[in-house]
Amino acid sequence: MKAVIQRVSHASVTIEGNVKSAIQKGVLILLGIENADAEEDIQWLAKKIANLRIFPDTNGVMNVSLLDAGGEVIVVSQFTLHASTKKGNRPSYIKAAKPDISIPLYERFVAVLSELIGKEVQTGEFGADMKVALLNDGPVTIIIDTKNKV
Repeated sequence: MKAVIQRVSHASVTIEGNVKSAIQKGVLILLGIENADAEEDIQWLAKKIANLRIFPDTNGVMNVSLLDAGGEVIVVSQFTLHASTKKGNRPSYIKAAKPDISIPLYERFVAVLSELIGKEVQTGEFGADMKVALLNDGPVTIIIDTKNKV
């Protein structure tokens, strides 16, 4: 699993002109799922994100977690995070999981993260043409790959 985590002042997902999800202070997570991903990846990544200290404390130092800041979350599925650009100029998405594998893992990740932070996690719509808007706060953008835990 790959995740791009962006600390935001606000973010939203719009589908066919309708706002599906919107948050204020929190994180927007772009989540890429590959065939090798499993429950272990979900648990590890959700805990890592919930406890990642990327929000400022009273001294302006990034020392407060999403959980402690009470931030909101939007998770957007993004298979293009698994693009391979080794050959040619057209990315290959061979490592990205097909919907029958990725949808249940995506939904499970959202449920686990929601349970960890104690509030509903907003989402995009799997497979839809989404317009994602955000105001990156900082900017703070962190990339995590569960295959690189060590």
